[in-house]
Amino acid sequence: MTGPNAVSLLEHLITAHLADACLRLKVPLRVAPHTMRPAVAGMSARGRARPVKHVGSVDVFLEALQGAEKGDVLVVDNGGRFDESCIGDLVVLEVQRAGLAGIVIWGLHRDNDEVAGIGLPMFSLGVTPAGPQRLDERSADTFEAAMVGPNCITAGDLVVADCDGVLFLPEDGIEEIVRVAAVIRDTEHRQAATMREGRSLRQQLGFEDFLTLRRKDPEYSFRAHLRRIGGSIEE
Repeated sequence: MTGPNAVSLLEHLITAHLADACLRLKVPLRVAPHTMRPAVAGMSARGRARPVKHVGSVDVFLEALQGAEKGDVLVVDNGGRFDESCIGDLVVLEVQRAGLAGIVIWGLHRDNDEVAGIGLPMFSLGVTPAGPQRLDERSADTFEAAMVGPNCITAGDLVVADCDGVLFLPEDGIEEIVRVAAVIRDTEHRQAATMREGRSLRQQLGFEDFLTLRRKDPEYSFRAHLRRIGGSIEE
């Protein structure tokens, strides 16, 4: 499944459940480093990745928008630099007007008050007032791939960003990831509701039974126990 249909599958799913689904399916887990945070608390975004490498000038972002589709997430590779910002309020406003769903920056941004007022979801490593003081050569893959930490992001990837962080998912096979994530979500919601009604998580997960079985078989793991009873608290 490709394009907007693939993105629509991600509605009502958070990064935590999708990450757990990747682990369960043995899909390589690609998460931005924990230092990647939203410009404003509560921001979230989902969309197909539109990668671009920053080389020191704003025109590279304007060119990236020429080939972008509504609902995409601009994924900016600025090498994780802390000596300069690469995006400010004017680019954020232009990205919003182009219909994109958000921005992820492997680097810093500025004009944070203005960015907050614009309201477009944006995730970065932080802020600095310093703009770029360089102009580098473009690489052949300027609009084809962007690094975010150790992760190489291409147009074949989907981006999900929320208060827990930024997760990158392969568009190929997204249906199965979403299916498993939804099962995990529903199981955990059901467990939480049952706890509020007075039945502890230990009771729901048969923890005393687990301890008994582990005494008999020291290699019997809690994860194996959860799989046996259909629990989803970890994988």
